[in-house]
Amino acid sequence: MDEILLAFIEDGNDHLKAMESGLLRLEEGDADADTLNAIFRAAHTIKGDAGVVDLGHIEQFAHTLENYFQQLRSGELEVSRPLVTLLLRGCDHIKTLFAELVEGKPEPGKDLQDIGASLAAQLRSLMQGGQGGAEAAATHAHQRSVDASALTECWQIVVRFGPDLLRKGIDPYDVLAYLGSKGEIVRVITLTDRLPDASHMDPQVCYLGFEVHLRSSLSKQEIEQAFEIVRSDCELQVLPPGSQVGTFIQSIQTLPEESMRLGEMLVKSNALTSEELDEGLELLKSTADGAANPQHLGEILVGRHMVQPEIVEAAAARQQQVNEKKVDEARQIRVQAEKLDMLVDLVGEMVISSASANLMAQNSGRGDLIEANYGLSRLIERMRDLSLQLRMVQIGDTFTRFKRVVRDMAREMNREIELNIRGAETELDKSIVEKIGDPLMHLVRNAIDHGIEPAEARLASGKPAAGQLELNAYHETGGIVIEVADDGAGLDKDRILAKAIERGLVVEGQALSDQEIHDLIFVPGFSTADKVTKLSGRGVGMDVVRANISALRGSVEVLTERGSGSRFVIRLPLTMAIIDGFLVGVGKSQYVIPLEAVMECLEFEEAGAARDYINLRGEVLPFVNLRSLFGAEGESPERENVVIVRSGRNRAGIIVDNLLGELQTVIKPMSTVFRNLRGVAGSTILGNGEVALILDIPALMRLARDTEERSVCVPGQQQAARDHVAVDG
Repeated sequence: MDEILLAFIEDGNDHLKAMESGLLRLEEGDADADTLNAIFRAAHTIKGDAGVVDLGHIEQFAHTLENYFQQLRSGELEVSRPLVTLLLRGCDHIKTLFAELVEGKPEPGKDLQDIGASLAAQLRSLMQGGQGGAEAAATHAHQRSVDASALTECWQIVVRFGPDLLRKGIDPYDVLAYLGSKGEIVRVITLTDRLPDASHMDPQVCYLGFEVHLRSSLSKQEIEQAFEIVRSDCELQVLPPGSQVGTFIQSIQTLPEESMRLGEMLVKSNALTSEELDEGLELLKSTADGAANPQHLGEILVGRHMVQPEIVEAAAARQQQVNEKKVDEARQIRVQAEKLDMLVDLVGEMVISSASANLMAQNSGRGDLIEANYGLSRLIERMRDLSLQLRMVQIGDTFTRFKRVVRDMAREMNREIELNIRGAETELDKSIVEKIGDPLMHLVRNAIDHGIEPAEARLASGKPAAGQLELNAYHETGGIVIEVADDGAGLDKDRILAKAIERGLVVEGQALSDQEIHDLIFVPGFSTADKVTKLSGRGVGMDVVRANISALRGSVEVLTERGSGSRFVIRLPLTMAIIDGFLVGVGKSQYVIPLEAVMECLEFEEAGAARDYINLRGEVLPFVNLRSLFGAEGESPERENVVIVRSGRNRAGIIVDNLLGELQTVIKPMSTVFRNLRGVAGSTILGNGEVALILDIPALMRLARDTEERSVCVPGQQQAARDHVAVDG
């Protein structure tokens, strides 16, 4: 039962995401049939699944939402912001009920029951208020256009009575009169094509047929029952109103996603009766015998005027869609994330063992052993790539959940904000996706609260009233870049600097670059807000952003222009498990530089110079000397090397003793004892069993930039400067 409930909750959360996304699209004006159908299907599926696992309270509440979704589909309810807000709160309520299940509470407490009852009452009140207006509008429209739309709103019934009807004492008029009691007969056309010449007419034979247009709320099955007494003595065709064709198509689209025959789909959607299906199948069987090109069932049903061609086409399309999805699902297997993590860990151990075996083969000098080990290494490398691909997920789901956040915050702050999402299909490691959510949340909230101005201020500055917020993701040089951008006011450099001086972070008159001033917003407790609100003002948030991103071996950069907006650029590795690295040596220690950060390697020709930058083909490039940074024992060798690395748009040099070549690196986390060690992102085990540290390139580059700043700071302010520029490893 636990496994069943877990599967129910996982699937239910997916359906809730679909409902929430669809409701937000409705509010934005995207009220097409596909969106409405997707919302309805999600609620319908949650209701059905809840019934299967005997969760009556979830089934009942989902059924309540389903009713309102159905009224939206049928046009009985109009989309409005209050209605969408209540329906979104209904989604939140179901999400809370799921959370209760996870905590082992199969029944909701009284508080949750009261919340559910209150939401249902508010929805009912809103529906009743809106329905009265809708009915009045519909009545007025009917009075204005009844003549033009009368026939399209009617059932079209064609009946040809059998010749023996009169002999059996049945009057065709009585049949039509009984049909009229089931609704309003708008028009009757007498069909006289079977009438013979007067000289051959038999008064006891019925030659007549009728085409009747009936306005009625009955179903097709109920209309056919009006002819039950003469059903065996007539030819009957019943076509639904043209205005109801869309309803039948919607019913087909909301059928359960299971394999069904075409006729079964038409019957279940009420577009076809069981009797008509049986008649069509008999005709299909009779025409198929000996026919060179036998007809399909849909062609027969349309040819006999039992159903409109549009409905048959919709059923065939739905049938193909379900079959394709079944085939696609048959190729997929849901695997627990823990099992994938175990697989990646085992592959990582294989990489370490392979490196050890390769080292032993090289030391042995045996060509056949080296060749065999090379082939094994290639296979392990392919296995590594495949196992890492299994952990890759699209970032789109993470981006999509911010639609609700932006909507609610914009309403709370009385601002107009449009969220634009790009690069939703970009893939990265699942572990990174799970940990990047909080930093993105802080940046989005910060952009809404501090960045995007109120509508009046935007209009006064010549901007559109609606602010633009963008989430973008794309791959770049072996990593991923995530951008959070807005077209708001941008960062106020003077105000940030004034706050920093007030707090003692910066000495008045100290020369700082724009980037160094912007980096001050990441200092713990720093805030430029004049008052504390629910969203900001306490200085908690941006320091968490940089700390969390640094923990993922990433970096964050601020690009801003006063009056035009800000862009926060986050750079992350694709995976946190296994990377390609470049091994370097300093004294007796070895270090690994992520290979995607390495640009080139050069001989360091300026050893002993009293400066911490080099001239790289006319470009001034700062560098960090690892021997000095980590206090390596021994003297520097006669020949040193500089590895040119980059992070984003910035470049720097790293001075090392030896260049030892490329290798596959399994990242091992550092103990909490080393959490304050700057410039180190993790560790790895080499083939000879020794431990090598993996360098944190963004932190080292900030350290290189910080070196020059420390040279101009007074001693009492050096530590404060380091705190806001350097990041703990």
